[in-house]
Amino acid sequence: MADEKDLQIEEGGGKSKKMLFIIIAVVVLIAGGGGAFFMMSGDDAPAQEETLAENASADGAKSEAADKSSAEMGSALYVGMPRPFVFNVPGASRDRLVQIKVQLLVRGDVNEEAAKKHIPLIEGTLLSVFSTSNADELSTSAGKETLRTKALKNVQDTLTEIEGNKVVERILFTGFVMQ
Repeated sequence: MADEKDLQIEEGGGKSKKMLFIIIAVVVLIAGGGGAFFMMSGDDAPAQEETLAENASADGAKSEAADKSSAEMGSALYVGMPRPFVFNVPGASRDRLVQIKVQLLVRGDVNEEAAKKHIPLIEGTLLSVFSTSNADELSTSAGKETLRTKALKNVQDTLTEIEGNKVVERILFTGFVMQ
């Protein structure tokens, strides 16, 4: 009988050792995962906030006259078109459907307000430029850049007639899909 009790105690001890090893392994995995998460998330967010605060104070030191000048001066602001442009373009083998999401880079609050005020005019100008392209041109990077340059020139010319300055510094294609 003494042998049976010894066996039972040994078996019980073996299960508790296994359970202890499993618990330790789980704790180590959780600690390692938490450590990896904090290492990957990085601590550069506070540094970025400090840098942005320093830049803002440096920008505040500029004179007000420089802030109110033309599109060459001022802070960069982005004006997004309210909806993407969707249009058909002819291609060598078949017509294609194109969707372009556009944002405008403007400098200063005055130009931002002017761009927002004239969004319908800008949309009309961009659509007229986009509709003159073809699928073969738009399938290359050079063709997309040519379209962007042509669109910028036409938008700047149109806004110069109305506002007296270019207003828009760059046109950015933030989304481009051709099917």
